[in-house]
Amino acid sequence: MVAATGIGWFIVHGTPETFMLYNNLLAAFTLLVFIIVVSVKKLSDKYLVLPNRGVLAAGTFIFAAEALHNNLSRLFGYQTQAISGWLGFAALLLSLAYVAAKMIFANERRLIAIESELETARRIQSSILPDKVPEMEGLNISPAYYPMNAVAGDFYEFIQIDKHHAGFLVADVSGHGIPAALIASMIKVAVQTLVASAHDPGEVLRLLGRTLGNRLREGQFLTAAYLYIDTESGEARYSAAGHPPLLYWNSAAQQVQFIDSNGLIIGFFGETEYPVKNFAFNKGDRFLLYTDGLTESENPEREFFGDHRLAELIRSTANVPAIELDEHIQNGLRKWQRSEAAQQDDITWIIIDVK
Repeated sequence: MVAATGIGWFIVHGTPETFMLYNNLLAAFTLLVFIIVVSVKKLSDKYLVLPNRGVLAAGTFIFAAEALHNNLSRLFGYQTQAISGWLGFAALLLSLAYVAAKMIFANERRLIAIESELETARRIQSSILPDKVPEMEGLNISPAYYPMNAVAGDFYEFIQIDKHHAGFLVADVSGHGIPAALIASMIKVAVQTLVASAHDPGEVLRLLGRTLGNRLREGQFLTAAYLYIDTESGEARYSAAGHPPLLYWNSAAQQVQFIDSNGLIIGFFGETEYPVKNFAFNKGDRFLLYTDGLTESENPEREFFGDHRLAELIRSTANVPAIELDEHIQNGLRKWQRSEAAQQDDITWIIIDVK
């Protein structure tokens, strides 16, 4: 305000010194208050953020004291050396540079520690996923797992009873990163207690909800789908908890069917019952369990890949072996996205072919 008034006065009247007295008084008062605030720890803690307070406070004190001396000297008509003002400013800059360097090095150390912890978390999560697929009579099985970050909320598991009976679980925890990965790790532990109920998809999901429901944070939930296959009888049983439908390639009818037997998502409604869909299958049929990261992949126009495009891809590759279908799905997603944008969600699927 003083500067603006002084400039206006100078333009109108041509006298530059009229407001210098007020400017020096204001500068001296402000600097005096600043020195008091910096010097008194309680005041500096309350009104200033001073990491490495000692160095920064010293540099600030030298600068403020020098500036205060110069302004008071001009106020009382004393001459000061021109270099004195620059020395105070240099002390302030050096203290700021020191503090900035300390903060940068501290942040680098924190980032390195975080990256190390994330790598450890990634290895731990990788270790909880199945290290091999079940060896089943009459089935070819091919899982795929693509986390968005170092750790993910997607999870899949196999519950093999024998060479003719096995269950296949795919789950998707809400959110991303370490919080979601921790819940995914809990699913691994919970599944170990469900082996006796592996033949009943509805019971598997009910017990999974009972085990995990109280451990989910507020607002956190998970969806899951479970498929049980009996190759001796040629019967499949399926149930889901708020999950995308099972894709089933019916080779006899030459069509893709959406098997939708959904109950409530796990985490919001407590223990609940889940409907089970029973159906027969034949040689040449194919099952696809997946998380919504696959069908909700977006193109540049922000359109989803969608269930029906996935179904068309399954139909057009009906004669492709399961292990090769993985690559077809990846290529289909890349063509749809048409960009090098970062992956938008965790993506997991399990392909099961009936030989």
